[in-house]
Amino acid sequence: MMKAVLSRAGSALLTSRALRDTRRAVHALHRRVKGGAPTVLYFHQADDPYSQIAAQALSAIAARYKVALVSMLVSPPEDSAAPERAMLRAYALRDAPRLAAEYGFEFPANAASPDAPLVALCNAVLLAAKTRGTFFEVAPLAGRALFAGDAAALRDLAAKHGASEPEAVAHSLAEGDAMRKRLGHYLGGMFYFEGEWYWGIDRLCHLEARLASIGLDSLPKGAAQIAPRRDMRLIAFPKGGPRLVIDYWFSFRSPYSWISFPRMKKLAHHYDAELRLRFILPMVMRGLPVPRVKRMYIMLDTKREAELAGIPFGTVVDPVGAGAERALAVLHRAMKLGRGEDFAELGQRAAFADGIDLASDAGLYDVARRAGLDEAAVKAALGDESWRPVAEENRKALFAAGLWGAPTFRVNDMPAHWGQDRFWALEEDILGILEGAKP
Repeated sequence: MMKAVLSRAGSALLTSRALRDTRRAVHALHRRVKGGAPTVLYFHQADDPYSQIAAQALSAIAARYKVALVSMLVSPPEDSAAPERAMLRAYALRDAPRLAAEYGFEFPANAASPDAPLVALCNAVLLAAKTRGTFFEVAPLAGRALFAGDAAALRDLAAKHGASEPEAVAHSLAEGDAMRKRLGHYLGGMFYFEGEWYWGIDRLCHLEARLASIGLDSLPKGAAQIAPRRDMRLIAFPKGGPRLVIDYWFSFRSPYSWISFPRMKKLAHHYDAELRLRFILPMVMRGLPVPRVKRMYIMLDTKREAELAGIPFGTVVDPVGAGAERALAVLHRAMKLGRGEDFAELGQRAAFADGIDLASDAGLYDVARRAGLDEAAVKAALGDESWRPVAEENRKALFAAGLWGAPTFRVNDMPAHWGQDRFWALEEDILGILEGAKP
């Protein structure tokens, strides 16, 4: 009971606008007192596809916003922050070309994971460019050559722009890694500005909005952003088309699952698609680590994304353990009774917006009642372990799709997408199927 009370209060404070505004004001005051220029740090990981895309926006950011944009080289994240690293690498290489094209950038369609000697050469070129003040120009070119496996092009860049010695590169990477860790992150492709982190092109819109709000945008108010947020559009389409089935993997402990669920329902219902709920156990309950620094970033990032989507978020009682297991047991029964979508949505809202403890009888039964389940159905569900093999089957299917985390989704067995920021891609897949079925 006390743990739930503390969780509600702590999460509500952590994600509150008041605390965010205070934190921003303190950083701004510190900058003014020191007399420094507003500074955005960019952390570039040479062999990270998302860094390669972000690097292509650096010149535009520097030209438009009245900030000092400082680049730093970093290493890949530690294993604890990047579980299933091989799958992450494969997915990023598949996701990056489509993401780049969506934002008007480029990434090789058939890129392979670059080998260590080529990455080392790329970092040497990047550090030399950083030292000479040409990083924004050289980084996209070096990354293009790296992911194309074009050693000759990288050597040409080294000849033209220079290449730092291995000892200097190692020192620079260590310096970047230490700065990233001190400021509280673990990934490459990250922007940092006065206490807040922004991941690559996908979150650049938040940084742009913040800079504009404090008068650092050189363009008039309301000008289009460099990387505006992408989301589903809900295009009108003729009825009676091919059958659409959306597989949707989600977890009761994933904040991103919660802010994706209402939108997923809306998308599926708009396109008359069958929404197949593929519930899975939380990552930490499947033996995959989630470090504290990662949990903190996810909470704050989810809050920003939730605000843009108009979805409540922030008063949290973590359902990990008994809460998640009990919720999955009831969900399994609810799906059989035709109430699965209702319980899944209300259960996730309870955990991440309403501060309801799903591990308690009072909390779980209340959510179930609002989802249309009576007390007898809940009792029967809690005495039934048949949800466990279903969750395991869903996990295996998720891994077979090349992913491991929630939310993940796909339509009609097409390649799966990961993350609540990929609804635009899922919708494109849907529209492609509908368009292809036209006579």
